[in-house]
Amino acid sequence: MRVIDPDQQHRHGHGHGHDDEHGHGHGHGHGHGHGHDDGPGHTHDVDHAHGHEQVQTLVAPAEPDPDRGHTIALEQLVLARNDELAQRNRAWLTGRGILAVNLMSSPGAGKTTLLERTITDLAGELPVSVVEGDQETLLDADRITATGCRVVQINTGAGCHLDAEMVDRGLRTLAPPANSVVLIENVGNLVCPALFDLGEAAKIVITSTTEGADKPLKYPQMFASADLVILNKIDLLPYLRFDVSACLAAIGRVNPRATVLQLSATEGTGLAVWYDWLRSRVGH
Repeated sequence: MRVIDPDQQHRHGHGHGHDDEHGHGHGHGHGHGHGHDDGPGHTHDVDHAHGHEQVQTLVAPAEPDPDRGHTIALEQLVLARNDELAQRNRAWLTGRGILAVNLMSSPGAGKTTLLERTITDLAGELPVSVVEGDQETLLDADRITATGCRVVQINTGAGCHLDAEMVDRGLRTLAPPANSVVLIENVGNLVCPALFDLGEAAKIVITSTTEGADKPLKYPQMFASADLVILNKIDLLPYLRFDVSACLAAIGRVNPRATVLQLSATEGTGLAVWYDWLRSRVGH
């Protein structure tokens, strides 16, 4: 595990302006799939709740249950179909040199604030667009729109995560340019999003000092899936009983390969290394 010391980082920021229009997203059902054969830009003017196959994990019953095998088969079928669509997304993105990253966290860890700051500071340097995932409302999409960035909102209704088909439709609406960055803000949840490949180049888990230092141990699958872990809100450390060393040790225990950045999206501390991480991956 590689830990970046925030004391070796510096603040970075500048203003920007964008005149791009933005798209608004939609919910949708899971009855079918499709690739990118007609390219992005095929917009969907849909605004409705969507049906969503529930992936269930069952506690083993005391007595044999013949239906349990059917549930497992359904889970495998849903995940296999998602993986197929994710590979199509990945091929489309890679072919255009677009870096798509999947930002995951519990609610309130600071994903949207980090997006706002990133879009503002990198304006004029890297073209950025956003796929915004929430169960309901356009609140976060409105915050992103206020930065001048193009964004598509995907409301999942009762669904607890984005999936590859939702992202496929979001990319078609956004039509991101080549050699750009697509930031995918997943639904706030430390369980379900870890299971679903979206076709992204990297998974990023954001945790914060306002959460327990034991989060990586409680939600190991999420942290084990991460290519990058961001410890946010370090500006609040003087006011909290948060054991940074224990948190880093927990991350290293479940995912020794992960790079860990410590930063404050609000204050700007540590953001320069986060931006360098993005820059180094664009076009790869």
